[in-house]
Parts: sequence; C-alpha cells; structure tokens
Amino acid sequence: MSDAPWTIGRLLNWTTDFLKEKGAESPRLDAEVLLAHVRGCKRIELYTSFEQPASEELRAKFRELIKQRAAGKPVAYLVGHREFFSLPFAVTPDVLIPRPETELLVVRALDIAKPQPRVNDPPEQGSSDAVPEVAVPKPTPAPLKPITIADVGTGSGIVAVTLAKHLPNAKVTMIDVSPAALKVAQANAERTKVSDRIEAIESDLFTAVPADRKFDLIVSNPPYIMSDEMKQLAVDVRRYEPTLALDGGPEGTTVIERLIPQAAERLRPGGWLLMEISPTIVGRVEQLLEADARLQREPTQKDIAGLARVVQARRKEGT
Repeated sequence: MSDAPWTIGRLLNWTTDFLKEKGAESPRLDAEVLLAHVRGCKRIELYTSFEQPASEELRAKFRELIKQRAAGKPVAYLVGHREFFSLPFAVTPDVLIPRPETELLVVRALDIAKPQPRVNDPPEQGSSDAVPEVAVPKPTPAPLKPITIADVGTGSGIVAVTLAKHLPNAKVTMIDVSPAALKVAQANAERTKVSDRIEAIESDLFTAVPADRKFDLIVSNPPYIMSDEMKQLAVDVRRYEPTLALDGGPEGTTVIERLIPQAAERLRPGGWLLMEISPTIVGRVEQLLEADARLQREPTQKDIAGLARVVQARRKEGT
C-alpha cells in the first residue's frame, strides 16, 4: 500500500483516519473542506476526482493545513471563511466562528422586523359576469417604513449583514469594541453588497454611539460563557477563538448586566431587544430583564434541541 500512487481518494482516506486519531469531531468533513480549499474547487468536485493523482505541490500545501488542524486550529480559520444563513462570511482569529445556534437569533429578528404589507395597495377584485371590470391604475406603492437596527458585539458581522440582506428597509449599526473585528465585519458587508445601509462604530457597548441615536431593534450575541467553564471548552475554541467574545465573567452575565440598561435607554417605545445566551444562565438573564422597569420581558425562544437560546424584551410605551 505504501508504494501505491497518491490519488485524491487515497489522500482523503488517509487524512480522515489521521484526524480521527487526533480527536477531530468531523475528520472526513475537515479533510474534504481543506483539500477542496487547496485545490480551489468545491467539495462535491472531490467525488469525481478520486482517481486523479495528487501532485507533490498539492500534498505539501495540504500537509501543512492538516498539521495545523491536528494541533486544534479550526478549519474556518484555516480556509478563512464559514457559511452562515446560506451566505459566505470571511472569518479570522479576531472573530468568533459562526455557529448554527445564532441562526435562531436572526430568524426571530427577521420575524419581528419583516416589512408589513403596504397600506395603499388596493385589495384584489373578484371577477363578475354582470359588471365589466374597469382597469384602474394602481397607485405608486408607498415606500417601506425604515427600521433601525443595532448589532452589539457584531464580531464578523454575520447577524448585521444577514439582517441587512433580508430587510431592504433596514439601516443597521454594527457595534464592537474590537477594531480588528469591525474590519472583518465591514469587509463582509461589502462582500454581501449591503455596506451602503450599514454603519460600523467602534464602541464598548453603546458608550461611543451618539447619545441621540435610537433603535427599533437591538440584537446581540454577547459573551456568556462563565469564566470557570472556559477551561472546559474544546481546545479549538479555548485556544484559538477570541476570549473577549466568549468569557462572560463569573456568572456569564458581566457584559449582559451592562448591556440591558444601555439597550433599554436606546430603544424606541415598542422596540425589541434580542440576546443569544447560554441555557445555563437563562434564569439570571430573565431576572435582569424583569428588573428594568422600562422593559417588558417576552417569552424566551428555544432552539431545536428545546434549550433556552434567545431572550427577548420590549421597551414599554410611555417609559
């Protein structure tokens, strides 16, 4: 077997076994993504190339990536991108890698913010044999009401950019304390062609956001891992992803405790606050929301596993 030529198929099989021995959770997927990246092709194209020879140059590049993956470096950082909500996003070690759990935050935000039917569109007329229909020109559709959204702790910008992509009437403000993260987020906004409706502000929560700026919707995926739990995270998360975006302090709510009152101050009456959280801290976060007299806590959203994932509240009218 050692004298057999190195083909794409043999390379994939050998690498899958190697990564499995190193403890990778998805060794075959990792091998395919990295090999497709080195070849500059789609993953599916590998399946029609199993018998093709793998050149020494390709094997050398692939070998270097596999060495880093075996040491724990996430695949997304190795290839520089990750898909989220069917959109491609650039990622670097300055930002968290997008996770499926965050899609619930986006889905809920879209449900709240989706454009309403235009009020001046006339109802459709039924046909009548007795009375001939008269063609009546429809009035010019009214423009959709603008909606202002803030994404606090935007990271790579996946939430802000996805909302801007699906809400043509939205003006989105991306906020992050990390200038490096904002640079990644801005690049993703430009890549997705929504940068004309997105503003980036370097700020610790809302402290550097103009005092008169109000929002209809505030979304956030804040740091919510308890400090004691950080050491229990998988090595690829603990060693490579930014601690600033993960560590939520002793109770997992250090940032959230500051965010809630600031968000309540920045919401317009009737506006929504949505935050992704860990199920382990949901009770504490719900208490924090209920303690702010300006907010009305709404039912917490659960993910497909039935775990509490998105807490939500509305700014009360007249407060």
